[in-house]
Amino acid sequence: MQKTLIAVHLWLAAFFLPIAVMFASTGVLYTISIKGSYEETSRSIPLAQPLSPELSALTAVVERALDEAGVEYPSGAASIKKAGTSFELEWTGVSRDVVLKPSADPLSATLVIKETTPWRHLVQLHKAKGSEVAKGISVLWGIGLVVILLSGLLMAWNVPVYRRKALAAGGLGIVTFVVYVLAG
Repeated sequence: MQKTLIAVHLWLAAFFLPIAVMFASTGVLYTISIKGSYEETSRSIPLAQPLSPELSALTAVVERALDEAGVEYPSGAASIKKAGTSFELEWTGVSRDVVLKPSADPLSATLVIKETTPWRHLVQLHKAKGSEVAKGISVLWGIGLVVILLSGLLMAWNVPVYRRKALAAGGLGIVTFVVYVLAG
């Protein structure tokens, strides 16, 4: 049993290390407001009719403009955001975000294309803005992390000299988690 636990622990830890480093570093730095940046371009686009706050209609306008510009669609989801007394479409992704804003002229809108810098790209992956493949790998990483932690705990539990240390660390971890939740 111990050999199997060690093998599972070793293989998963080695396999997921690059993803673990990415999630840890992007999470830590995001927490202290280091989020990466974008390279923005904006353009005015003509409209056949004034914009209305309907998701499918706004998405169609953006898709047409992106097709004309030869720009790929963002990998995430589009949504309508309230902007003061107006609205705008925000479509986010791992490589780019797109914002469509009404302008003073009802037959014109502003399209903002925000290309992610390399660091922001990693942050967007962390925030599940990537493809379905990227999201699947993130889910597997989450499951793998739990298995790594459980296998490490079971290995410690199976060695009497480490059992008491594992219990103490686990108890301290529970107390820290409760403080974390309550202090939130």
